[in-house]
Amino acid sequence: MTGPAVQRQARRTAGQAERVAHSVALLRQAAVRHPDRVVQVSSLGVEGMVLTDLAARHGLAIPVATLDTGMLHAQTLALLLRIRQRWGIEVEVLQPQAEAIVQFVQRHGERAMFESVALRQACCDLRKVQPMQRLLAGRTAWITGLRREQSSHRGGVDEVTIDDGREKFCPLAAWSEADVWQYVADHDVPYNPLHDDFMPSIGCAPCTRAVLPGEDPRAGRWWWEQQGPRECGLHLAPARATATRAAGVANEVVNGIANGIANGVEVDVANELETEAEATP
Repeated sequence: MTGPAVQRQARRTAGQAERVAHSVALLRQAAVRHPDRVVQVSSLGVEGMVLTDLAARHGLAIPVATLDTGMLHAQTLALLLRIRQRWGIEVEVLQPQAEAIVQFVQRHGERAMFESVALRQACCDLRKVQPMQRLLAGRTAWITGLRREQSSHRGGVDEVTIDDGREKFCPLAAWSEADVWQYVADHDVPYNPLHDDFMPSIGCAPCTRAVLPGEDPRAGRWWWEQQGPRECGLHLAPARATATRAAGVANEVVNGIANGIANGVEVDVANELETEAEATP
């Protein structure tokens, strides 16, 4: 891909190959620990597309799902077809309860999100958080494209945590923006063309704008809010998202798997996990 975003951001950095291998190891861990009960929840942003390519490229049977809020850009929704064409994956699409949205708009108006933080959060809850709860029902783990570099609020993101009783995997936590776009360039990963228009973080159309040079990557989300984390509520569970032993294998096991991947060595992930579990009191 040679679009403007790739040209601006792609850059090969020290340790990138190792970070890619480590991310694949985490994805394998998720697939092995949660067969048929793990899902990649993608916003269809560039990080989500990279994760989908990583899993598909390494033959990992991880389904992909997204939340159609009813207010997404047409360019975002067009990626559903691109994913099907590129990887043969039918993305599971969750939508908000129509009647709840109708009642909210009738009561507060279509531009309620601009009236107060509370109303914006209520809108996000109806359109994203509640559908997410339905999506995760019956599942024991999920995968997301959070990166520490995305914002100060996300600076402490762990690769594997427990969130509301489920394992939450963030395989790209340590990746830089340059890493992400270099991977896109290396593997011709399709992405939202709005990224080319200086939108590093893309959500609902009314709540997303382009960022200026030097601005925080998430400065274009809910930009009229002056204080507090600019989050929709999907990733605001610091008390629940506490890393535990049950959240994943020990670092040395993941690193061993990643080293094997980087060196082209076949690794029996299930055996590694079982051995580590037996060794832990």
